[in-house]
Amino acid sequence: MKNYLKYIIPSAVAVVAMGFASCANDLDVTPIDPNQTTTGDNLADNLLNKCYANMAVAGQGGANGDCDITGLDGGTTGFVRQLFNSQDLTTDMAICGWGDDGIKQYDYDQFSDSHPMLKGLYYRLYAGIEYCNRYINEYGSIDAEKTAEARFLRAYYYSLLMDGWGNVPFTTKTTVDDEAAFKSKEYPKQISRANLFKWVVSELRAIENTLSAPTSAPNENASGYGRANKYTDQLLLARMYLNATVYAKEDKNDSAAFYAQQVIQNSPYKLHKTAKTSNWTAYQELFMGDNGQNGAAEECLLALPQDGKNTTSWGTTLFIMAGSNNGKEDWGIKVNGTELIGNGTTQGWGGNRMRPDIVRKFFPNDDAPENATVKQMYTAAGDDRALMCNIDRKLENSEVGTFTNGYAACKFNNYYTDGSAGKNTTFPDCDFFLFRIAEAYLTYAEATARENKDVATAQGVAYLNDLRARAHAQQKTGYSLSDICDEWAREFYFEGYRRTTLVRFQRFAGNVSYNWAWKGGIANGSNIDEHYNLFAIPADDINANKNLKQNLGY
Repeated sequence: MKNYLKYIIPSAVAVVAMGFASCANDLDVTPIDPNQTTTGDNLADNLLNKCYANMAVAGQGGANGDCDITGLDGGTTGFVRQLFNSQDLTTDMAICGWGDDGIKQYDYDQFSDSHPMLKGLYYRLYAGIEYCNRYINEYGSIDAEKTAEARFLRAYYYSLLMDGWGNVPFTTKTTVDDEAAFKSKEYPKQISRANLFKWVVSELRAIENTLSAPTSAPNENASGYGRANKYTDQLLLARMYLNATVYAKEDKNDSAAFYAQQVIQNSPYKLHKTAKTSNWTAYQELFMGDNGQNGAAEECLLALPQDGKNTTSWGTTLFIMAGSNNGKEDWGIKVNGTELIGNGTTQGWGGNRMRPDIVRKFFPNDDAPENATVKQMYTAAGDDRALMCNIDRKLENSEVGTFTNGYAACKFNNYYTDGSAGKNTTFPDCDFFLFRIAEAYLTYAEATARENKDVATAQGVAYLNDLRARAHAQQKTGYSLSDICDEWAREFYFEGYRRTTLVRFQRFAGNVSYNWAWKGGIANGSNIDEHYNLFAIPADDINANKNLKQNLGY
């Protein structure tokens, strides 16, 4: 059996050699059966699994196996971990006190072309593109629907590269299988951000009606859970169009609203509004150990499944919950006489916590209760989304290296709705909801507000109030664009959305009027140069590929 290529698309940072058969154990993508013999069509199924698994695990063997990206460890290249770091740690959401190489640069928005974690994310995305290219080029004629899934994933990976790095290497071909041959071939050309936007949109529209169109939202025990479908595609289209002014300097708000509305009105997905038990709120159930089973999956258009025994990772939901926790967080909830403390695993790494700026989205008058449990906090906020704890903690991040300088974010946990913990004391069962329908509600509200003199339309107000009603938050009669930006923060903090949102609202880099604690390395925050609206293409890539030009300012 031919081994997987060693050298991936852009440069000498490599995808580790492996056989297609081993892909099957990374992530079971129903209805693909990983127990079939690894011949014929099943080789294609295994590779399609790998196209998905690239986002859920670091490599072969789960958390403690090999990393697919040689030269970097699994944590550094973990998809969700680095999505969180690049999107939330660089903004008003989170700050981290670890001394790892690259953390301070994230905290202070001072990243460079040698940033190890940005390089890890960059190569993780290109690894995913390589898997998809290999599937499409070698097995694309076997099954039209599965090929459409691979094309969707490839478009998604490219959309993240376009968002973060702008003009990037582009190819739809597979690379060769040895270093010498690779070096003798022509390197991929650099595509402009605007042209890549057009390509991503064209791909998504081309496959829209080939992807499955489920009539009910699947849970983790049903066929289709963890797989992209027509409505996932439409939600990504809505996202692309909403950001078109950034990516292509084109106003596509009408298209963003159209596709958001398609998902809201025509898909079987809906906001999860009814909690399974009285111990938790419906919003909390989206981020729990049994979120694939407790009813919350009705909101999820694409999940990255995690399983404490079979699909384990240090860099997916475990990273978000353990990285933001030291095991002392008090939920203020008793289940079967037991008070729930910590995140439902034995892992509490004590690094990431909330910047005061996101806390003030819920407590604008700095009137959060002192030494409060999670339940006391969201009750006082009048918003179920205020999942934080401040027992023995302070609001301000006065000392960046001190974990208790900042409120603990308690959004993700590994408890089941009955109060029990997951299958494994270390690794969670909590799936990561990569696409959920709440995004469509906010996208419609923002896109139509931008076409309505920057105030929400009647339907936009209704959708925003739907989100707030789910969280038992006070209804409003109107929303400005600034209000909508804040609703994005309240709904999606710590889910890997914020940097893109702030760039779109012109609140990230440049001479903007919006700053946050420690932005630019200043305690009260300061403007950062406009070139930070893009990340630097890794120096390894620039040095290896003569076709590439670095982003301005680096």
